[in-house]
Amino acid sequence: MSFTDSLWQRITDRIFPAILKHPFVSGLTTGKLAETSFRYYVIQDARYLKDFSRGLSILAAKSSDDDELCMFAEHARNAIVVERALHAGFIEHWGLSAEKVATTLAAPTNLLYTSYLLRVAYDRPYYEGLGAFLPCYWIYWEVGKHLLKTGSSNPLYQRWIDTYGGEEFAEVVRSMLSTVNRNCDALNPAQKESVGIHFDRSSKFEYMFWDMGYRREAWPSELTN
Repeated sequence: MSFTDSLWQRITDRIFPAILKHPFVSGLTTGKLAETSFRYYVIQDARYLKDFSRGLSILAAKSSDDDELCMFAEHARNAIVVERALHAGFIEHWGLSAEKVATTLAAPTNLLYTSYLLRVAYDRPYYEGLGAFLPCYWIYWEVGKHLLKTGSSNPLYQRWIDTYGGEEFAEVVRSMLSTVNRNCDALNPAQKESVGIHFDRSSKFEYMFWDMGYRREAWPSELTN
């Protein structure tokens, strides 16, 4: 069993099944997901990816391996450029301006997740950062593959499914999995557990992010102007 296989085992009983059963995720194929929730999610995801990209840049700077440095630098770029192209099609469909998207306030869960990722990337050892960032890659791929089996009658949802269930994204995930295994196989048990804890937490954040989108989470009205 590879190290990443052992990480996945940590979320197979509760976290990943809960993600697949969540009405946001299941609603992408059943058609029961309200498009207003999907729109909210897309806008928040655009905000998330800016900080995710910054975190990947920190991992690139921390890597002692030139190939990994280049990989994370490219992933950081793609998190902005490639994902922006995906979001642009959605945003154009809804008639939203880029300015409106850029100035939308990050939801509490979004801010919590990105703040956690950035703190781990900056403050903790490189291998712990790998554990924290891996779920965003791997869970999206596994969800995409799962949803691809059924597909969606909504062309917007199908485009999202095709992106994350497709082979191009699969190659990105495989490169990340190889990087994690290469860096973590020789860690001692305590270090491996620290990676696993971050993997667990980020996996839970992935669930919370979709739940945030489904509920169209807002800051308490008492705290906003």
